[in-house]
Amino acid sequence: MSNKKQILTEEEIQLKLERLAYQIYENNLEEKEIILAGIRNRGYAIAEVLKKSIEKLAKMKVTLIAVEIDKRNPIDSSLSETKGLDKKAIIMIDDVANSGRTLLYALHPFLNVIAKRIQICVLVDRKHKSYPVCADYIGMQLSTTVEEHIRVDIEKGKIKGAYIE
Repeated sequence: MSNKKQILTEEEIQLKLERLAYQIYENNLEEKEIILAGIRNRGYAIAEVLKKSIEKLAKMKVTLIAVEIDKRNPIDSSLSETKGLDKKAIIMIDDVANSGRTLLYALHPFLNVIAKRIQICVLVDRKHKSYPVCADYIGMQLSTTVEEHIRVDIEKGKIKGAYIE
């Protein structure tokens, strides 16, 4: 039997994503375009929400791309779009940062890009890093046991809640 505890409600998540959108905008004021790279599937859903929020704030162009990671062979991660990324600010987005492994592999396809900068945004950061990856934008940071798992529920593009199990 799963012992599930809600750590973020839908409303709290919306507030955190609005704050993250402001932070991303403020740190990229001089940019004409930013690239939001959402890690499929949950990171991409969060990136979609952030894109809408940033577009309400800014006149800059916000381009959304997907990062696809094959869990069996993570070195073969790929981007939905590779053109027009050079000399741009890129923000990699995921739902939860655990060990840093997914984020590290998600950065792999960007080795072929001459980005202006690459930043990382996560809704929840667990502080259990095994890889040298840290987020620049964090919705919520918490310490958990290694056995605990954070899950973000997304239904039809709506981020419904975050739970610790």
